[in-house]
Amino acid sequence: MLRIHNLSAGYGSLNVLRRLSLHVKQGEIVTIIGANGAGKSTLLRTITGLLRAGSGEVLFRGEDIQRIPPEQVVFRGCSLVPEGRQVFAAMPVKENLLLGAYVQHKRGKHDEVAHDLDRVFGLFPVLKQREHQLAGTLSGGEQQMLAIGRALMARPSLIMLDEPSMGLAPLIVKDIFHIIARIRDEGSTVLLVEQNARSALKIANRGYVLETGRIILEGEAEDLLANREIQRAYLGKDLDGENK
Repeated sequence: MLRIHNLSAGYGSLNVLRRLSLHVKQGEIVTIIGANGAGKSTLLRTITGLLRAGSGEVLFRGEDIQRIPPEQVVFRGCSLVPEGRQVFAAMPVKENLLLGAYVQHKRGKHDEVAHDLDRVFGLFPVLKQREHQLAGTLSGGEQQMLAIGRALMARPSLIMLDEPSMGLAPLIVKDIFHIIARIRDEGSTVLLVEQNARSALKIANRGYVLETGRIILEGEAEDLLANREIQRAYLGKDLDGENK
């Protein structure tokens, strides 16, 4: 579904991604783990067209999407849940969700929006309870649910999530990752960028480790979870397997 080949990108003279290659197959969760500054968010911004690549290919369903506007990337079926949630604080929950349905309205599929809204409320019952509440008054976890729901309103075949666990309590993180797995199980493909490597790898099919703009390791998620170097660097364990 998504194939990236020798991608380089950055900001001005700062080259953040260095000849990066990866792929995401339909129906799987692929997670990208790495420390702050590794280039994870830059990768997602480049895929969505918010940042222009310096070189390389970004192929989505066989089409190079680097030169098309970000809104057209969404129309192709690729949606981003950005870091920090970025909900419209002064608007009610329901209106935030309906903004995500502009793709369906543009396609003339107005009758399907209500169905999509019901699906989101089914995934996130708390949003149904708060549909008339201003988004800015929601908790951090509820705002993250709203950001995911808004992206789903576009009916993406690929949904990308940038640090969805950031700043959330452990119980809320558990709920969020359970829902991400459910989204995959219901037919969507997920590209998940996370510092919370343990939670991400537990629900993923495959993973990549990104370090200073390069993929240094890739493999099945369960193999990465068992990798001693990954345990030491990203899972809070020393080489004897004891928690730090």
